[in-house]
Amino acid sequence: MEKLYEGKAKIIYPGPEAGLVRVYFKDDATAFNGQKRAQIAGKGVVNNQVSAALFRYLEDQGIPTHFVKLLSEREMLVKKVHIVPLEVIVRNRTAGTFSRRYGVEEGRVLPKPLLEFSYKNDALGDPLIYPEAALALGLLSEDELERIRELALWINTLLKDYFAQRNLELVDFKLEFGRLEDGRLVLADEISPDTMRLWEMGTGEKMDKDRFRRDLGGVEEAYQEVLRRVLAGVYTKSDYE
Repeated sequence: MEKLYEGKAKIIYPGPEAGLVRVYFKDDATAFNGQKRAQIAGKGVVNNQVSAALFRYLEDQGIPTHFVKLLSEREMLVKKVHIVPLEVIVRNRTAGTFSRRYGVEEGRVLPKPLLEFSYKNDALGDPLIYPEAALALGLLSEDELERIRELALWINTLLKDYFAQRNLELVDFKLEFGRLEDGRLVLADEISPDTMRLWEMGTGEKMDKDRFRRDLGGVEEAYQEVLRRVLAGVYTKSDYE
């Protein structure tokens, strides 16, 4: 099947009808803007199924998403969107680039959730961008910016509770939004151990892509454990047959 687009972690194919596309999740892993590359066995399966579960959960809570249904262990069917070229980062604790940028230790609880925006541009290294600069560049409208703020904070509240029930703490995560053909904004891309930091409650053990970034080992096992906690009793194979 002809590819519409291939990125670092996913391949997009045409869907069965207009307005839909198939998303195939690869096992390829990258970090530090592609400087570190490897394969994580089963990563595509985990990210596809975790994303599907979280999209369904968020839809049930009133969050609009591009998700339609699972097609296989590695594929999902989604609505075609025009991605807003912003990455939206929501932080509940200090970690990763935030800690390095400001010289603070990891794990400090922030007084309230912090929103950051990055300009989706590989050639520039996805730099941080002020909301005012995003508006000045015409990346989105003021109404869209406020809607994205509202949705991101709402999603954070919902996912923090969701993962707490599974003995995991949501430290931070990245979201992407897209416009449907009618202009409506929906949550898009993926929500998985690739795009969030999850720490084991009580121990702080990392259960996400940081195990790959920092050569901590046990990457496959951590991803599979997140999948187990998220999907236990939620899906059967018949969901995508």
